[in-house]
Amino acid sequence: MSFGSPVFIFFYLPIFFAIYLAAPAGWRNGLLRNGLLMLASLLFYWVDAGALCWILVASVVVNQIIAVYIADTSIEARRTALLCVGVTLNLLPLIYYKYWVFLMQSMPASLVGLLSGIGIPVENILLPAGISFFTFQGISYIVDVYRRDVRPTQSMVDFGMYHTLFPQLIAGPIVRYAEVQHQIRKRWSSLTDIHTGIVLFCLGLGCKIIIADNAGFVADKVFLSPAATMTLGDAWLGIGAYTLQIFFDFSGYSTMAIGLGRMLGFRFPQNFEQPYRSQSITEFWRRWHMTLSRWFRDYLYIPLGGNRAGPARTYVNLAIVFALCGLWHGAAVTFLIWGLWHGLLLVLERLLQHRFGWSPSGLAGWALTLLLVMIGWVFFRAPTIDAALSYLSTMAGGGRVGLSDAIWLIMTPNRITFLIVGAVIALSAYNVARLELEDGLGRWRLAAINAGALVVFVYSLSLIATNGFNPFIYFRF
Repeated sequence: MSFGSPVFIFFYLPIFFAIYLAAPAGWRNGLLRNGLLMLASLLFYWVDAGALCWILVASVVVNQIIAVYIADTSIEARRTALLCVGVTLNLLPLIYYKYWVFLMQSMPASLVGLLSGIGIPVENILLPAGISFFTFQGISYIVDVYRRDVRPTQSMVDFGMYHTLFPQLIAGPIVRYAEVQHQIRKRWSSLTDIHTGIVLFCLGLGCKIIIADNAGFVADKVFLSPAATMTLGDAWLGIGAYTLQIFFDFSGYSTMAIGLGRMLGFRFPQNFEQPYRSQSITEFWRRWHMTLSRWFRDYLYIPLGGNRAGPARTYVNLAIVFALCGLWHGAAVTFLIWGLWHGLLLVLERLLQHRFGWSPSGLAGWALTLLLVMIGWVFFRAPTIDAALSYLSTMAGGGRVGLSDAIWLIMTPNRITFLIVGAVIALSAYNVARLELEDGLGRWRLAAINAGALVVFVYSLSLIATNGFNPFIYFRF
């Protein structure tokens, strides 16, 4: 079930909140209310996942049991063994459902035939929605318990509610237990919280439907164009549109998730901080998909040694982390190259800083960073390496100047307007997801925000009714 689908907006959401907000907040310190939220979240997931919902349920049970055993064990070797078992059990479903086919493509045909002969599927494996996100969330939980950063909850229902929480279940942000542990049992949604959450949901929906989907339409047309007919203008327009699409698609989802969480009494971490304003690749990764960046930093980069073992080891660690970051996004060589591209850029930035004391900054740093990010997006979007290289060749001047007739035909005044508006918003200093509707905001300003959110919501619904709903890009991750 998607946040932008009519079923979610007109049926699931109002029915759920009507029941949830009517439930007494003091039900056994919130245990029954958490049970209601867990069941509603499992229903949300089951609508799309069907029988594969068992993976999420198993993740709840396994991670909670292992976390409790780790916390109750004082023998360090046993704690480490339990952690290793827990991490392995989390990764096995992810490896099978997301990477098995990819791995089989690099194995000898005889081995593939053997696996197929004994009943292990080697193709047409359905990817469970959000498995990358809830896998990383489960690993962070047991690792934090192992490090004694948090104490596990003693209730399977409480952990199950946290682990299946539907606003952040499918595409993040990756919410760590430590960030919401004090809100598990004791949380309260004031009228201001509910109001803010509704406005954030409306604005996030607009980012997705109005800007991302229109930008995506242009990007899809360009990337699907034959290489022989693609012009220089087509290529730059296409990657510019995709640059806006992936940002507003994913940040729009995160804003909607933050809004829904706010209505439930949770304060989710921010996931984006205007990344296209970055003046270096290092800064970009502090602003883009921040919960994933922090996850890789805290659970992979630092355990590998971080920057504590000298420059050479730091560069190797960065390459490893971003190679895995690329593969996390998808089981394809193009995603691996995208990750290695960003890893290489980060290594170069650190090398220049270490050797020459120079780092990109200012207007030139911003322009260079945005250009390098857009080059990376070509590999992220293209279906194959050859297609990406051909596209980059056209961007570098391999085609005639201007737009082709086919692309001119789709550039309606509405799409041009939405691309311009999207570019302005993406490059502005204001982050929509940080909106706060406080009492001292002012009557007229509050009225303007409410009216704007309503207009965005109604217009988004009209576009959904006309064009249908396109799934969020990060649903496949």
